[in-house]
Amino acid sequence: MIHEVDEVLKGLIGGGALSGSGIDVSFDVPTRDWAARRNAPVVNAYLYDIREDVSLRQRGHTGLRDERDVVVRRRRPPRWFRLSYLVTAWTKTPQDEHRLLSAVLATLLPHELLSPQALPDALGRLGLSVPVAVSGSRSEARSLADIWSALGGELKPSLDVAVTVPFPAHPDYDAGPPVTEGATVRLRAADGGPPRSEDRSHRPRQVAAARATREQSAARTAREQAAARRRQQS
Repeated sequence: MIHEVDEVLKGLIGGGALSGSGIDVSFDVPTRDWAARRNAPVVNAYLYDIREDVSLRQRGHTGLRDERDVVVRRRRPPRWFRLSYLVTAWTKTPQDEHRLLSAVLATLLPHELLSPQALPDALGRLGLSVPVAVSGSRSEARSLADIWSALGGELKPSLDVAVTVPFPAHPDYDAGPPVTEGATVRLRAADGGPPRSEDRSHRPRQVAAARATREQSAARTAREQAAARRRQQS
């Protein structure tokens, strides 16, 4: 899933205001050595943090139905993870870097929620929309100073882009066959003799509804046949 998010983010950043500019989008670690090797303007999206958004965690199971609308398998709800990217611009002058960051910001802001149709492969097949947050809260993430210190570089202006994506929770579970008959209770005398009352049965709603429909149909047919006999006798 992570590589698919990279693909989506690269398409978003490379489109919009940067479309046709020839500026590359890189996911390399922006270390001093990397910065020294580059020889053209580039936008870097460094994935620096991956953590679960526990506020979106769900319990239970989801039923998977076949062509008869019968539940055949059960699946656990997906787990949602927030992928945090440090987006920076790298050119020869700070003014050009600020222009690039402004273009990236203007491109990403309209895409706060990505529909399943805009997502590739396995991510899109989940049928869930994906939120994108730009420069949100860092309450649970590492500070910028810690990130740049770990990278061995100097602090640069950046955008914090967080993409929260669903990850399937495996495995699926086989579902039992649908219930078509209800439980039956038989009452016997204390001395083990014959039952003192008829069997008491509980039927599922669908079965009971089908039985009621058949009984109503049979009663209607009997009434029609009786009416036809009366007409013949008269």
